[in-house]
Amino acid sequence: MEENKTQGLIGEDVKRLPVGQLLKRIGPGLIATGIVIGPGAVTTAAMLGANYGYSLIWLMFPIIFMGITFVMTTNWLAITTGMPTIHAIRKYFGKAGAIIVGIALFLACLFFTMGNISGTGAGMELIFGLNWKLGSLILICVVVYTYFAKNVYSKVEKLITACIIIMIAAFYITLFGVSFKATGENGVVGFEGGKFFGGLFGFRVPEGSLGTALAFISTNAAITTGIYNTYLGKEKKWKRDDLFNGVMFTDALVHMISVVLISGAIILVGAIVLNPQGLAIKAPKQLAQMLEPIMGPAAKYIMGFALVGAGFSSLLANTQRGMVLLGAGIEKNCSLESKFIRFGCLICLAIAMAICYSYDGSPTQLILIANIATSIATPIGGLFVLLLIWRKDVNKGFKAPTLLRICMTISYIFVLVMTVSAFQKTIIPGITKLFAGA
Repeated sequence: MEENKTQGLIGEDVKRLPVGQLLKRIGPGLIATGIVIGPGAVTTAAMLGANYGYSLIWLMFPIIFMGITFVMTTNWLAITTGMPTIHAIRKYFGKAGAIIVGIALFLACLFFTMGNISGTGAGMELIFGLNWKLGSLILICVVVYTYFAKNVYSKVEKLITACIIIMIAAFYITLFGVSFKATGENGVVGFEGGKFFGGLFGFRVPEGSLGTALAFISTNAAITTGIYNTYLGKEKKWKRDDLFNGVMFTDALVHMISVVLISGAIILVGAIVLNPQGLAIKAPKQLAQMLEPIMGPAAKYIMGFALVGAGFSSLLANTQRGMVLLGAGIEKNCSLESKFIRFGCLICLAIAMAICYSYDGSPTQLILIANIATSIATPIGGLFVLLLIWRKDVNKGFKAPTLLRICMTISYIFVLVMTVSAFQKTIIPGITKLFAGA
């Protein structure tokens, strides 16, 4: 500590890198975007726009704020403690804390996996007219093969990436196309600037929207992303200087911008195309209807491939993410090549399949319920992260992260209030219905 006093606080002498070098050093945030933009993100964003118009577009503000806060807080802790988040929790709060957080994050990922299974099934239903359960089963077989085969994932990932790019392009083409259509043409009103800005700065929560809003936030800005990011950062070989030279902040910013650009476009398309017609999203065909004004008959195939691509990509990565976080919590080998991760993923898929296939409702409704249930991660994992960032011994030798502490506290309180409210009104009834198979 005497050395720190003479040389100044850690990181003070680190210079910010030029933009070109910053962009070369990012990576974990883009992987996180691939996980986040799954069927749950597409479905909940579409539901917000279709069911509530522009009213909830303001959610983009807290999502950006919380998303960057969660990632930067966990990155800060990874550097100051010298270890990923769950390992740090074990060091400062004991085995029990690490196990609790590991299990909570694992369960959140398991629910997310259920949404991905439902999403891939919904995509197969749109493309081939198959029952969504049969369609998802076919793709799960491909996932299992990919886990154990060599050099297959890279090829599949390229195809998935192409599907997601097609989805993004389709939504933006549709967004710009319907925005300039004549009022009333094909039932489309067109972009309404007054309502957009009213929703952007109105900060209203329409009656009955709390569950969908929570699902949207839990998908796009979750503590799970930040915690997993610390393990990805370790793989990326980020160092202490990267906390201060702008690399970690740029990575977090690129992640949130890409998430918001995609989710925001989907909300607007739903608000412009479906909401004026009073069409709520209850089945996959309603998702495809958002693209019909511009894409015509091809809409269901484009949306189908988009859901399959987004779902398959997220299914692969998210199931592994859940097992890595569980392994970190119970002190198991977290390597993706380890037997614990590989066979654990198989067990997760089997459990998620059993729950999904016992559900008799629409896959889009199951996606919503599953994404609401993922909200259990932030109140539990976020509490330990919040406690860590406020500890003096964790930040010893570093300048006190006052702004980060305040942002993390605000984010945690916001999510906690929303989660408790939604838990009472939506989560318990939804999960009861899910397990009852109603």
